Amino acid sequence: MDPSMGVNSVTISVEGMTCSSCVWTIEQQIGKLNGVHHVKVSLEEKTATIIYDPKLQTPKTLQEAIDDMGFDAILHNPNPLPVLTNTVFLSAIASPTPPWDHIQSTLLKTKGVTDIKISPQQRTAVVTIIPSLVNANQIIELVPDLSLDTGTLEKKSGTCEDYSMAQAGEVMLKMKVEGMTCHSCTSTIEGKIGKLQGVQRIKVSLDNQEATVVYQPHLITVEEIKKQIEAAGFPAFVKKQPKYLRLGSIDIERLKNTPVKFSEGSQQRNPSYTNDSTVTFIIDGMHCKSCVSNIESALSTLQYVSSIVVSLENRSAVVKYNASLVTPETLRKAIEAVSPGQYRVSIISGAESTLNSPSSSSLQKIPLNIVSQPLTQETVINIDGMTCNSCVQSIEGVISKKAGVKSIRVSLANANGTVEYDPLLTSPETLRKAIEDMGFDATLSGTNEPLVVIAQPSSETPHLTATNEFYAKMMTPIHNKEEAKTSSKCYIQVTGMTCASCVANIERNLRREEGIYSVLVALMAGKAEVRYNPTVTQPPMIAEFIRELGFGATVIENTDEGDGVLELIVRGMTCASCVHKIESTLTKHRGIFYCSVALATNKAHVKYDPEIIGPRDIIHTIESLGFEASLVKKDRSASHLDHKREIRQWRRSFLVSLFFCIPVMGLMIYMMVMDHHLATLHHNQNMSQEEMVNVHSSMFLERQILPGLSIMNLLSFLLCVPVQFFGGWYFYIHAYKALKHKTANMDVLIVLATTIAFAYSLVILLVAMYERAKVNPITFFDTPPMLFVFIALGRWLEHIAKGKTSEALAKLISLQATEATIVTIDSDNILLSEEQVDVELVQRGDIIKVVPGGKFPVDGRVIEGHSMVDESLITGEAMPVAKKSGSTVIAGSINQNGSLLIRATHVGADTTLSQIVKLVEEAQTSKAPIQQFADKLSGYFVPFIVIISIVTLLVWIIIGFLNFQLVETYFAGYNRSISRTETIIRFAFQASITVLCIACPCSLGLATPTAVMVGTGVGAQNGILIKGGEPLEMAHKVKVVVFDKTGTITHGTPVVSQIKVLVESNRISRNKILAIVGTAESHSEHPLGAAITKYCKQELDTEVLGTCIDFQVVPGCGICCKVTNIEGLLRKNNWRIEENNIKNASLVQIDASNEQSSTLSSMIIDAQLSNALSYSEALNAQQYKVLIGNREWMTRNGLVINNDIDDSMTEHERRGRTAVLVAVDDVLCGLIAIADTVKPEAELAVHILKSMGLEVILMTGDNSKTARSIASQVGITKVFAEVLPSHKVAKVKQLQEEGKQVAMVGDGINDSPALAMANVGIAIGTGTDVAIEAADVVLIRNDLLDVVASIDLSRKTVKRIRINFVFALIYNLIGIPIAAGVFMPIGLVLQPWMGSAAMAASSVSVVLSSLFLKLYRKPTYENYELHARSQMGRKSPSEISIHVGIDDASRNSPKLGLLDRIVNYSRASINSLLSDKRSLNSVGTSEPDKHSLLVGDCREDDDTAL
Repeated sequence: MDPSMGVNSVTISVEGMTCSSCVWTIEQQIGKLNGVHHVKVSLEEKTATIIYDPKLQTPKTLQEAIDDMGFDAILHNPNPLPVLTNTVFLSAIASPTPPWDHIQSTLLKTKGVTDIKISPQQRTAVVTIIPSLVNANQIIELVPDLSLDTGTLEKKSGTCEDYSMAQAGEVMLKMKVEGMTCHSCTSTIEGKIGKLQGVQRIKVSLDNQEATVVYQPHLITVEEIKKQIEAAGFPAFVKKQPKYLRLGSIDIERLKNTPVKFSEGSQQRNPSYTNDSTVTFIIDGMHCKSCVSNIESALSTLQYVSSIVVSLENRSAVVKYNASLVTPETLRKAIEAVSPGQYRVSIISGAESTLNSPSSSSLQKIPLNIVSQPLTQETVINIDGMTCNSCVQSIEGVISKKAGVKSIRVSLANANGTVEYDPLLTSPETLRKAIEDMGFDATLSGTNEPLVVIAQPSSETPHLTATNEFYAKMMTPIHNKEEAKTSSKCYIQVTGMTCASCVANIERNLRREEGIYSVLVALMAGKAEVRYNPTVTQPPMIAEFIRELGFGATVIENTDEGDGVLELIVRGMTCASCVHKIESTLTKHRGIFYCSVALATNKAHVKYDPEIIGPRDIIHTIESLGFEASLVKKDRSASHLDHKREIRQWRRSFLVSLFFCIPVMGLMIYMMVMDHHLATLHHNQNMSQEEMVNVHSSMFLERQILPGLSIMNLLSFLLCVPVQFFGGWYFYIHAYKALKHKTANMDVLIVLATTIAFAYSLVILLVAMYERAKVNPITFFDTPPMLFVFIALGRWLEHIAKGKTSEALAKLISLQATEATIVTIDSDNILLSEEQVDVELVQRGDIIKVVPGGKFPVDGRVIEGHSMVDESLITGEAMPVAKKSGSTVIAGSINQNGSLLIRATHVGADTTLSQIVKLVEEAQTSKAPIQQFADKLSGYFVPFIVIISIVTLLVWIIIGFLNFQLVETYFAGYNRSISRTETIIRFAFQASITVLCIACPCSLGLATPTAVMVGTGVGAQNGILIKGGEPLEMAHKVKVVVFDKTGTITHGTPVVSQIKVLVESNRISRNKILAIVGTAESHSEHPLGAAITKYCKQELDTEVLGTCIDFQVVPGCGICCKVTNIEGLLRKNNWRIEENNIKNASLVQIDASNEQSSTLSSMIIDAQLSNALSYSEALNAQQYKVLIGNREWMTRNGLVINNDIDDSMTEHERRGRTAVLVAVDDVLCGLIAIADTVKPEAELAVHILKSMGLEVILMTGDNSKTARSIASQVGITKVFAEVLPSHKVAKVKQLQEEGKQVAMVGDGINDSPALAMANVGIAIGTGTDVAIEAADVVLIRNDLLDVVASIDLSRKTVKRIRINFVFALIYNLIGIPIAAGVFMPIGLVLQPWMGSAAMAASSVSVVLSSLFLKLYRKPTYENYELHARSQMGRKSPSEISIHVGIDDASRNSPKLGLLDRIVNYSRASINSLLSDKRSLNSVGTSEPDKHSLLVGDCREDDDTAL
């Protein structure tokens, strides 16, 4: 297109303007000139920017026009900038012919309209406009007869097509959307509008109630978008007129700063310039042909580029350009700025100039950005507010990092800073603002204004800064720049995953979907982190993909889930500017969301995206600023869960009370004995009341020190005070809290009883002293100490038991490796360097080396090496797992024999081990403590007693006034010298206080703790450790018992159950096979190898085996080696055989499991013997080549496995055993079956639990075949197989939600979360420390019958507690009416000493009742067997329901319609063709064995590796 046809813009410097009036004059005068579309004059910048028609005006004529007005106009850059124009198509809507002439004149007068072409025949008008000055809607308003013709609306290719506008001409539109209430509304609108053709992107903001839509106007109109939003039920209005998207960098604008006319003659763009050069660029980040055409079309629009060829295959671009107008560096920037700005460009060949004519030198040689501006300019900024050199360093540090700043010198003395900068990248104003943002006052110095005026408005500068920083500051490479620019991240909760192959299945299938860049699935957390392209797919669609694979999936709304949080200690900060320096530097980094530094505590809190940046990068950044940074050491001890503080306070409370209680009890017993003695005297010798009083008062303790104050009362008072206020302090606190929450518990009752008893006693004592009474008043000072002692003891013991729980977490945390060895490797995986770092500093994507015997510090994927790994931590299964390149590894598991390089995938709190710690922690904190029965009771008891006491008081006052005689008769210490009213009130008070004191909750408080103490003691004697009263009280309510398999129902170690000889015995004897196999496996570290060696040694009755050389192990397959020196072994054994032959007529050999016994007659044995002897003599020290392993190993070594052997192996595998083949000298000669054997008492224990009315469930991480086999042997009918630790917890929770109390029996770390979550967790004593700590009950003997005993003991204890409550309440129910004086008329009066005695008796009877538990005897194995044998029987496999994972229905394909099912099955079969053998849809039909988890990727049936 002819460049002259376009519209140009020129910026002219204007000197001599003094005020706004000058500005207005220039704008008016120049605006009237023919061909001038728009003028903008800036008084501050002293410039005039003019948009004009190049056919009618030139920069020179415009400069002269301003000069003529009396101002000095300087044209720094005679080359004008092309201005983008747009084309609007209008068509007539009314039936009569519109007034075309009027329309043309109206539009041409309009500012921003450059041209109009009218076609009266087609009733259309094509208007060329400058979109920055006028838009299509304003044009329509001017000419109401015409309407916008959307069908033909398209972008006119102007002089220089603006490629910052996306290729299809994307337009951005902002709309106000009303009526949205929640995120569901926003996703509805986004989902609906996002699907419309022509809509590229949409983002709806709930807070701002607006929608931002990027659309292609040639495919869809604003009106249509608005209608669609309204159709969804939300009123919508256009907020901002649509405008073309400007996605490019400011550099692009500068590139367009090109001369429009090269000479008067050459108006057309000349394809071959006089001075052509060629440059080749390497471009990274191109993905497809669309990238190629993007770059080609963008660069070919530039005036000085004559040709460009982009190659996707070679990742290169060859550009021919005019070297006199542009530099290769500018072209490189232009390519990098091409939308979407993802390309990384480097120049590989210098410009090859093809100089055609000498006249080229006469051309303007320098491109615009160099013409108009020197490469560096200098400015002086005045800075106020600096106090010290730290401020100077701070300013220099921050400003020097700004884009475009070449150097900065700050002077504290002159209070200014001199900055050298690149005017293309920044401006003095931007720098001034940056210094002000740091908290200083900054002004630009007038004298040092830069000489050259910057043509670009500074508002665009930050855009560029951001772009440059984006490249400069990218510290950790993200997978590619496209993702960095256009990707979003979402988290999806995934349910139904059971093992590593489920994870692989989801990751592999999701990666195939369009628009998904990366997938990371965490098995334990049940969470998938997906990085996706929001223009192609959305989280709900991703969740749907996962659901189609047969898993449950929901989008996690809270996106902070994956943010990393870092706490750092920063040393070396001196003032606020240091803080600012760190904060500003960190927040500039990509991937850091938030940073806060506290000077006072020297701590920094950083939130970051672990995918982009990591803790090490952050620490390096802070250190590069000159500070020291280190991690805040985390408390690894889980101290927040221990009850140390409570244990300490209750112990103190108990000891204080006990110290003072013992003398009080002594005094009380002495008085009780003496009172009893007096009563008998009175009874036998008929002493008068007067004499009784005299005898009583003559006793030593009753002697009065002062009138009314006896020794007894004084001692009691002195001993009671410390107990009341120090021993009872915590009771007062708890009682206050309970009352504040309007509840009455045990504490309220105790505080009430003790306080009233103490206060009443004190008052009555003071009154007696005041009245100088002869008779000592009856006080209740003995109540508080006794009460507090018993209760504090109970509380102290309870907290000790609770405190044990935190030790489980401490043990778990100790499993975590504390350091990791991070290595750097080159492209060929060759180690370049390695360093030890704290495990918290490991970042996602780091390469970590794990040596044999080392722990894996984080979850990751193996990138190099072969090894066996002990993962019993997670799976609970004893077999090590083979790991090779591509296998996943788990934090905390132990590497056994090979060195591995792994790439970290989950670090910090995301690792599997951290998830288990979190599960245990949650289970322990969420488990509500059993509401003590006594607390419940006292909730009713307290108000009841208080009411009774008040009623007693009122009734006796009324009776006293009505019938004083009655009071006079029964008031023991009645003194005639005081008034009647006082006597009545004193008597009434005494009765009501007696009620409160006799209703003392002492025995109530003792009922539970004493029984629990005796119960736990009895348990310990019987090998059952019960941690506190809670589990003991809880166990009797249990309705479901859940057993783990490995190590609980079974022994947990593999044992050889059968050896089958596959060749004739005259070729090789059984003993010879045993000798060879035992020798070969003696070098293996695998548990299966150890089991075989142990078995062979037992069978051959020897401790020494032959010699093994050239031993090789292939993880997941088997071993091969050479064996010699077994002849001596056989000879020794053969003599033994011969002796046996003489003793016995024949010998029956029975294999280890008594199954399929092979009986060999003695004649065969003789044959074996002679055979073996002749062999050994003939071939002394013969060497045997031995192969031991699974099917694949044999096939790999060229051995054929016939159908009989294969069937035999399959049968063993069906029974949950591992079948291993043995080949000697390339001949298959043996099959060894190995299994984890069931404990002998397991079947009986299960039977008894069922007969007690309990439901028994087996829950295991092992495969379903093994689980079914074990379940059938012990008689369990409900099995959950392939269950993760988190699933175990979920299953226990699920059972609890059904209202069942659950007991969980386990032994492994993987059981610990479930043990903590269950109402009663029972750990086997031989299990792991963590399980033992997490459980409530520990069985010291490895005996499952103790599970039965623990439940039985609990039932007995609870029964005893109930009996205790009956005792406690009987005393109260009988004592209270007597104390209240109900039985006074029949002469039954409660003397105060009787009240004390009754109280003591109730406590003593409760304690004695509890001691009866000592008589408990645990039933013996023989007792159980007698009861059970008759009814026991094994279950057939058909009676057993197997569930994979934790679903309650056996796993089948999701319930789908017929069509969906067909689609799913076809998808499943396609997946299997794509090597996706383990698509979950097939689980229901085939139930694949999850030994794949145990043997890496050797997924041949069920051959566990050797």
